[in-house]
Amino acid sequence: MENKFILKRLWKYIKHSRSYFILSVILALVTTALSLYVPILVGRAIDCISGRGNVDFGILASVLTRIAVVIAITAAGQWLMNAINNRITYNVVCDIRNDAFKSIQRLPLLYIDTHQSGDITSRIITDADQVGEGLLMGFTQFFTGVVTILGTLYFMFRINILVAAAVVILTPMSLFVARFIAKKTYKMFKEQSEIRGEQTAYSEEMIREMKIVGAFSRGEDVASDFNALNEKQRESSLKAVFFSSITNPSTRFVNNIVYAAVALIGAFLVCGTSGLSMTVGQLASILSYANQYTKPFNEISGVFTELQNAIACAGRIFAFIDAEPETPDKGSELTNVSGEVSLDGVSFSYNKETQFIKELDLFVKPGQHTAIVGHTGCGKTTLINLLMRFYDVDHGEIAVDGRDIRDIPRAGLRRSFGMVLQDVNLFTGTVMDN
Repeated sequence: MENKFILKRLWKYIKHSRSYFILSVILALVTTALSLYVPILVGRAIDCISGRGNVDFGILASVLTRIAVVIAITAAGQWLMNAINNRITYNVVCDIRNDAFKSIQRLPLLYIDTHQSGDITSRIITDADQVGEGLLMGFTQFFTGVVTILGTLYFMFRINILVAAAVVILTPMSLFVARFIAKKTYKMFKEQSEIRGEQTAYSEEMIREMKIVGAFSRGEDVASDFNALNEKQRESSLKAVFFSSITNPSTRFVNNIVYAAVALIGAFLVCGTSGLSMTVGQLASILSYANQYTKPFNEISGVFTELQNAIACAGRIFAFIDAEPETPDKGSELTNVSGEVSLDGVSFSYNKETQFIKELDLFVKPGQHTAIVGHTGCGKTTLINLLMRFYDVDHGEIAVDGRDIRDIPRAGLRRSFGMVLQDVNLFTGTVMDN
């Protein structure tokens, strides 16, 4: 799946929490605007005490009070925004998991048989968690980061055009670094997610069949196979983490260069007498803005890296949700079933390369007892699965009371059969539930 398509799919889930999303964006705007107002107040406070005999305690007290109020409101707004972002994220993950679990109910048995149950479980549980973590990081840091960048640019240009221009010219380097690394890490995170699915599948299979493993003394071999998978996961994870961890130090290096350039240019302007000169308080404000301006680039670069992991996991989940379902039911229910069953030229194969059942004819009269016997793998279970429409025939026809079973809804058809399974399974719940 392409990244754009996956992001569009995620956006459809986010839209279910539209009101929370809008409130989160509003809070991001308000809290960011208030946090950007603080450096202005700090600059005024510094100008109130700079210069011998120029201290104005009345104005200073008023400014400090405003700073305290603004910081308190900002903190409360950020707490509320984080709580809302958590709710949005958990709603999205819950909806994705529900859709994935519903997909199991409508998938043909052939899909379940040809995919490891542990891998399916890993997609529904682990991959969904990874999507949630990526979205939460995105909501928390992306919106505030973008607003902070735009807001700091506005205030810096108002204070001094020359310093602001220097910041704008130098900063994009960190974005190029982040983008380059993000492209590299997507494939690595995707591979890491796939191997994690293999591990879950193998663990689930070995735990379920532990009696057989013990009976044939395969414990050491099984442990060796799992160790090979574990080593594969370790190598994949180390590569992904190594490349993703380069992002933050690289962008910080660029941002420190920007900060140093702003400090140097600002110092010359404070000492100068040109039309672009500024006060010590203005320099303090613009240094604070330069620091706030570059900080979101670090955060957003981290978001890009985390999103690569989330997108890779979301792609696996959506591939499962979009798997081709069973053919739709059609026709009417069976009524007054007598029990006549006939197979006319039935052919079936699990894969296109090998035909399993070829041109099978069978007729069973109502009330007749018919035993189907044979060696393991000769098709006894497959025949029952075809009768119950767990699979559909490739050619020919199976009929009950003269009606093609493909023209009978599956639920109604299965209610007409009494089936005793070879393996006994107890589901979680009460005796009555089972």
